[in-house]
Amino acid sequence: MSKVLITGVTGLAGGHLAELLIQNGHDVSGVDVHESSLSKLGEIGRRICFYECDVRDAISVRNLVERFQPDMIFHLAALTSIPDSWQLARETYEVNILGTMNVLEAARQSKHRPLVHIPGSSAEYGMVYERENPVSEQAPLRPLSPYGVSKIAQTMMGYQHYMNYGLHVVRTRAFNNTGPRASASSVCSAFAKQIAEIEHKRVPPVIRVGNLDARRDFTDVRDVVRGYWLALERGEAGEVYNVCSGTSHAARQVLDMLLKSSSERHIEVVSDLTRLRPSDVPLLVGDFSKIRQQTGWEPAIPFDKTLTDLLDYWRIQVG
Repeated sequence: MSKVLITGVTGLAGGHLAELLIQNGHDVSGVDVHESSLSKLGEIGRRICFYECDVRDAISVRNLVERFQPDMIFHLAALTSIPDSWQLARETYEVNILGTMNVLEAARQSKHRPLVHIPGSSAEYGMVYERENPVSEQAPLRPLSPYGVSKIAQTMMGYQHYMNYGLHVVRTRAFNNTGPRASASSVCSAFAKQIAEIEHKRVPPVIRVGNLDARRDFTDVRDVVRGYWLALERGEAGEVYNVCSGTSHAARQVLDMLLKSSSERHIEVVSDLTRLRPSDVPLLVGDFSKIRQQTGWEPAIPFDKTLTDLLDYWRIQVG
């Protein structure tokens, strides 16, 4: 049994990771800004030792790491919305970059020297041309959003702490992940929530959409967090690993799959210019051969099950 500290434990990945680690017998403590957010995790929230902490506060982070003495740290605390990052660039940089620096410094200064996982994002690759797909870890980084810039800074700080201080840091770059408890700001969850609201007669039978032609690599969040765990346990320190499905779906396909699962057969789809991003790429699909070769990880949950579980989640939430 290992002692594991998860920052951002009430977020999408944090909650599912806590559940996975508890099921495998680990002693899990969680960190987030507000204890009230624990309610989102249900039973899992009652099975972790929770600490309220803002990762931007270096002293609080250092004291927490010294108090808990974790064997592993999964640093998932972040502002994760790409659309919001254009309006909240300063906050995105403060939380994602300064928070990561504080966690890495606390780990470096700890006598226990924990293993540290730093989660990057496919947003680091940014402007990917169609001929460059599928994207490997060696692809150039051309971020198109403040969020993407912040994730590059996070993963580079992790590498720097590995090279300069010998800290065991493993980095990942997850592509689009979704599943139960996903925020309605993400495309799959936005569609599922609107359909659930329509089914419950909360709103008129109209779905508002942005760009339906962009193709993305979607992976179930439950597979993603298993990738995080295996990368830290079996991966090489200093390395970075893509966590993805290796396949792509257009937003239009995602919507069609969800609509076919709906009990409401007469739903109108309407374009909404406010949902368009300042910049976008037509295709982004990842190559996960490196993490498969070095850890044995590969996605296991079919995409149609991911969408079914997501829609069922929103049916409960809005019901």
